[in-house]
Amino acid sequence: MPLRGKKLGLLLSTRPEEPSFQHGLRVAEAALRQGVDVYLYCIDDAVQGVDHAKLQALKARGLKLYACAYGAHRRRIPLSEKAVFAGLTVVSDLIAGTDRFLAFNG
Repeated sequence: MPLRGKKLGLLLSTRPEEPSFQHGLRVAEAALRQGVDVYLYCIDDAVQGVDHAKLQALKARGLKLYACAYGAHRRRIPLSEKAVFAGLTVVSDLIAGTDRFLAFNG
């Protein structure tokens, strides 16, 4: 089944050093290689990984990166161009607008 043009939504909620965060990045990387449009939202502790080198490399390859503005504020992470900082409405839109949505939690 061709995957090119399909949309995948990913939600990460754990710190960047956690296995589930790393697994989410590997799924995103594999999907991008297959021509899938990947939308990734970092929430809770995952906002600490917005400037993670591998995540930024995936963004440079076409990953659409979002992060929870409230989570960043609570963790004193400054808003930057490294991600689109937004609220939970974006998560709802991603769930509704993607062909598949996966969450990687601790």
